[in-house]
Amino acid sequence: MAKSADAPSGALKIAFQKPDADVSGVVVALAGPDLAFGPATAAAIAPAREALGRAATAERFKAAQGSGFELLAPALDGVERLIVVGLGDGKEPTDWVKLGGQIRGKVASGATEFTVIAETAEGALAAEAVADIALGVRLRDYAFDVYKTKKKDDERGRLAKVTFAVGDEAAAKKAWKLKEGLAEGVELARTLVNEPPNVLTPTEFAKRAAALEKLGVEVEILGEKELKKAGFGALLAVGQGSVQESKVAIMRWNGAKEKNAQPVAFVGKGVIFDTGGISIKPSASMEDMKGDMAGAACVVGLMHALASRKAKVNVIGAIGCVENMPDGGSYRPGDIITGLSGQTIEIINTDAEGRLVLADVLWHVQDRFKPKFMVDLATLTGAILVALGVDNAGLFSNDDELSERLYKTGLATGEKVWRMPMGPEFDKLIDSKFADMKQTGGRHGGSITAAQFLKRHVNDTPWAHLDIAGTGMGSPASDINRSWGSGWGVRLLDRLVKDYYEE
Repeated sequence: MAKSADAPSGALKIAFQKPDADVSGVVVALAGPDLAFGPATAAAIAPAREALGRAATAERFKAAQGSGFELLAPALDGVERLIVVGLGDGKEPTDWVKLGGQIRGKVASGATEFTVIAETAEGALAAEAVADIALGVRLRDYAFDVYKTKKKDDERGRLAKVTFAVGDEAAAKKAWKLKEGLAEGVELARTLVNEPPNVLTPTEFAKRAAALEKLGVEVEILGEKELKKAGFGALLAVGQGSVQESKVAIMRWNGAKEKNAQPVAFVGKGVIFDTGGISIKPSASMEDMKGDMAGAACVVGLMHALASRKAKVNVIGAIGCVENMPDGGSYRPGDIITGLSGQTIEIINTDAEGRLVLADVLWHVQDRFKPKFMVDLATLTGAILVALGVDNAGLFSNDDELSERLYKTGLATGEKVWRMPMGPEFDKLIDSKFADMKQTGGRHGGSITAAQFLKRHVNDTPWAHLDIAGTGMGSPASDINRSWGSGWGVRLLDRLVKDYYEE
């Protein structure tokens, strides 16, 4: 077995200094239209101003957000490279997190340090904006390379430190401390998705979740003995063809002033590897099925983020970790199983396994913890990619208010969701001749009938299902992500909790 990555990669140091401090090495200056700089920036780069003007004209620099150019060996003491990055035309608000990623992209690989003079033409940036830029830099810098024993030249000398010249050091440090845990949470989720399945077994995944105890999260691990006793029949059916023991991890963060305050809850699908079982998948790209636990990875990363900033809310995070393998003991099409809810389920296709895992965990959470709402995340259906592509997660819900909040938060964070229809006409498609329900509803509306299946396991609890098959893994590179595992959903749900549910 290969060694594991014990900690997220990309944990570069973020530092702060006064705006009038000397800058050296690689320096980033932020510019508005007409090459407008802030006062501290203008003073620091004054000797190179004429050269910058000529370069801006040659590059046709219009200050569009993220655009830029650089001067090598400018006439500035100690400065090796001066990089100018555009802030935008001022007509649209600047996306500071995205700008941070764009800045990191302008600094060529191989640089070990650089300094950002954090101001616009109007003056020093607010501490929150600086922290967001730092977050974007760090997320863009993440790389999962723990298993590479030979590295290319451009992978040597990884970025180690970014310094921000800011107007208020204390405020910037405080703002970053709150965002640092979020960065760690996203990195943790990415690392979990990127790990190979021979390392990240269900047992190892549960162990990684249990590591959150060092942040004050209470973690309970249920093994197969406990799961059988409790009646997790649907989840255990999925894992019964594997030599790996199925696990459920229940994570509790108690941050509300009132100890017994009603919690919010997040549930993740943790199918560590999905062969499809007896309904086996084609071999092409099956290696990607190591990422079929991206929903569970998000929940673990989210719990890390919330605990790191000591969120003032009670939160339940629950993940079901299984491996779906073909074996003489595997569950079969045609089987009828009984889930934790007591409802019977006719198995149509063993490759529709994630909904079975989620059904039992959702039922357990709503029955045991009585949350204000539940949001589940799952790389559930290929059909959602056909419907929405890779830029939006599918949103299915029984609650309009929760849906609207998720939609608005998605726009604010860039982790966008699009609400899909549900209703009786779809629900009847999963009625079974032999059991209480079928596990699938056929080819048409596949993502919707999967959501209808989950809805039968949440009772009246406000609930939203996010199908992240298009966003959780293998999505195209972005300004803040160059990793196969995206960590999608951590920023979205952290912001949802912060904006709507914290005391």
